[in-house]
Amino acid sequence: MISLRHRRFLTAFSALIAFSTSHLALARQTQPATTTSKEINWSDVANLPKKTIAAHAMVAAANPLAVKAGYEVLKAGGSAVDAAVAIQAVLGLVEPQSSGIGGGAFMTYYDAKTHKVTAYNGRETAPADATPDMFLDENKNPIPFKKAVVSGRATGVPGAVAMLEMAQKEHGYLPWNQLFNSAITLAEQGFAVSPRLAGMINGHSPEAYTEDAIRYFVKENGQRYQAGDVLKNPAYANSLKAIAAQGSSAILTGAIAQEIVDKVHQGPLPGSMTMADLAGYHPKSGAALCKGYHLYVVCTPDAPSGGVGLQEALGLLSHTDIAKRNADDPKAWLEFAEASRLAYADRDYFVGDPDFVKVPVMGLLDAGYLTERAKLIGDKAMADAPLHGNPKGAPSYTTDATLEPGGTTHIVIVDSKGNAVSMTTTVENIFGTGRMVGGFFLNNQLTDFSFSPQAYDQTPAANAVSGDKRPRSTMAPTIIFDKKGQFVAALGSPGGSSIQAYNLKAIVALLDWHMPVDKALALPNLVAHGTTFYSDPFPAKISQGLKDLGVTLQPAGHEESGLHAIIKRGNYYEGGADVRREGTAVGF
Repeated sequence: MISLRHRRFLTAFSALIAFSTSHLALARQTQPATTTSKEINWSDVANLPKKTIAAHAMVAAANPLAVKAGYEVLKAGGSAVDAAVAIQAVLGLVEPQSSGIGGGAFMTYYDAKTHKVTAYNGRETAPADATPDMFLDENKNPIPFKKAVVSGRATGVPGAVAMLEMAQKEHGYLPWNQLFNSAITLAEQGFAVSPRLAGMINGHSPEAYTEDAIRYFVKENGQRYQAGDVLKNPAYANSLKAIAAQGSSAILTGAIAQEIVDKVHQGPLPGSMTMADLAGYHPKSGAALCKGYHLYVVCTPDAPSGGVGLQEALGLLSHTDIAKRNADDPKAWLEFAEASRLAYADRDYFVGDPDFVKVPVMGLLDAGYLTERAKLIGDKAMADAPLHGNPKGAPSYTTDATLEPGGTTHIVIVDSKGNAVSMTTTVENIFGTGRMVGGFFLNNQLTDFSFSPQAYDQTPAANAVSGDKRPRSTMAPTIIFDKKGQFVAALGSPGGSSIQAYNLKAIVALLDWHMPVDKALALPNLVAHGTTFYSDPFPAKISQGLKDLGVTLQPAGHEESGLHAIIKRGNYYEGGADVRREGTAVGF
């Protein structure tokens, strides 16, 4: 976890940027000034804007060095997917606590020419020999999470690179091997450690204190890297060179793949991954899950992503008057919280990998079901945690026992042809398992399965472990259109299980409350799940108003949001980055 000292630094840092960029609040002007490359001072990355307007293209991501890489690809005539490849390569270096080539991702892609919306699934898979009880001890009790997360059993077959390769073959403009140059140069020459990364390096997560992490993050003088120190990673550069030349096969076959297998088989709690598991990985693609919300159409990936839960929450909110309210209204936040709780209850119970379990997606999003479920949203908060509903086609599962810690990032891009990417990408926990090969961290994605695979009566959990299965996710990269099919916005966030609430907040703030993108993303987060209501500090009037409505807010007990969004305003784009993190939005 990030230290209090670094948290205060980041809070002050975010406030400074918000103040220094307030003059960019031009969202309602008909002919806004356009950001150009000459106006971007890349040597002062700490002061790049949290909000930018641009006429032709836009990119927003969690680190300015990654945004620069994507921006340069777009300026060179690359597509949104080309830029996503370059950004992911850099993020894996400068933000390894969140994502990397050893992890997985979901992407929603909009083709401006065909108006087709495609969902790409690069979620990690369990090894073929994985078993439902792999996270149980000899007494059939769940292994403590802190023990499981750094184990070999935690790592799934990585899918992010293969997914990006699939999408780039279909939608790329530039040669694949040209998309890694920025990341390779930074890895070889070094980059300045950011305050957020420094906070993770010097924090208390067990993954930062593994043998591999110590070797990487501790200098010769015995001190850990601090903000501003220059960190080099030649091994990562070599891995990227191999990927640039060979594609995803560079890490799914051959020497790097063998290193992954060897590392996973080390104790404690060695995993069962084989070379055949890696070589057999295949990303998936298909039509996005698109549903109407008021005057818009919202598109996300389908299960096992978090798209189903987000879509249900929106469907529930469509039965309230939240669009007639605003961010200063406690009743609006009550409606938001109750819809969240109901959607989480269903999502936690029903959603798993549809290749292995029946997920009643159409039943959960059925108009009649949503109408009845929304009747539970009243004038005050429900006293008890809501139970799951009984949608049409629903099977019987046991209550889920999945922990979903943070360690994720989000990217949004619109290129000069109007194609759009929204991608959430992750290694799961902070620095994944803390195990490294080839200069990158291995994911701990299999801890996203339910540690308890079944109830005492043998009823299975939808998200129980199984060989070749993909674990459930809350990631829900979103692209929004108007009823005529025209692009409106792209957005998403990291945040573990809280992603659903973060994305929901941004959608409501942008579409219903018509807020500028920076203001929408900066709103306090309210995560209502079960009987708890975690939140950032709200103004006293709202907090008291919510308390009067039966909602007692607790300090945030979850990973903070890292929202990024791009919204179309007439003939220009407005891009924004969450003030809680180090991201920026830049366009031309």
